[in-house]
Amino acid sequence: MKVTLSEEKVFNKKQIAIYATIIVICIISIIIAFYVQFYARIDIFGVEPESQIGKKTEEQIEELHAGFDQIFTNNIEIEEGESQDNKKIEADKPLVYTKTEKKENKLNNYDIDVHIPYINIDNKIVEKYNKEIEAFESKINSVLGSKNKNSIYTVEYVSNVQNGILSLMIRSNLKEGNNIQRVILKTYNYDLRNNKEISLEEVLRIENIEKTALQQKIKNEISAEQKKVEDLKALGYNIYSRDVESIKYNIENSKVFYLTDNALYIMYAYGNETLTNEMDLIVI
Repeated sequence: MKVTLSEEKVFNKKQIAIYATIIVICIISIIIAFYVQFYARIDIFGVEPESQIGKKTEEQIEELHAGFDQIFTNNIEIEEGESQDNKKIEADKPLVYTKTEKKENKLNNYDIDVHIPYINIDNKIVEKYNKEIEAFESKINSVLGSKNKNSIYTVEYVSNVQNGILSLMIRSNLKEGNNIQRVILKTYNYDLRNNKEISLEEVLRIENIEKTALQQKIKNEISAEQKKVEDLKALGYNIYSRDVESIKYNIENSKVFYLTDNALYIMYAYGNETLTNEMDLIVI
């Protein structure tokens, strides 16, 4: 006997199939969103190209070391096709721009050349960043008021957007009278896609850099620098010493880093804590 289902029953089965499909799609979307949030970066066209960071020859690393001073261009390079207009405070300006610029000198008193950036993003975390950056601007008046100190004060920066991560690096040089020159390096790394601060550990995961290998590289390079210090001290020079066992060299405690399209710079700027211009630079 041939059984014919009523149109109502056929319709109900179609509805169930449609609803089931929608539910499955929603579940898959949630899984993908979770994965993107915590483990990977996927764009609408598929998986992003494999990172070349961490695959450099010794010669390439030496070139990046040698060119470090030249990367401070006082502007931002936006990744092509990466629009963030909806996040901006001022829509007609870039994500990072020079808020304060001053170049002035007075013989025997001061020489100032500063470019102080502003992060043009409407977010509480970024608001905190901008408050911290204001400290570089506050120092200008102090230097302008100095007399007979031959003070030198410079501030320069560079910024970059790579894989949805905004990186900003600021370098300040201050020399007052007979004091030792002090170099301060500050970096700010912000995840534009998830609207949050991003750590070095997260960057390593995104860029497929093996944490254990990098930690060993950091230890080796810091130890090598300390060996040079000990050799110079034996010759009578007073050089800043590194405590190679310090936890500040642990990746989870390494807060000063800058990401570009082809390199990751990790800096240990001792002038951030004390009066020195000594710095160690790790390039990946």
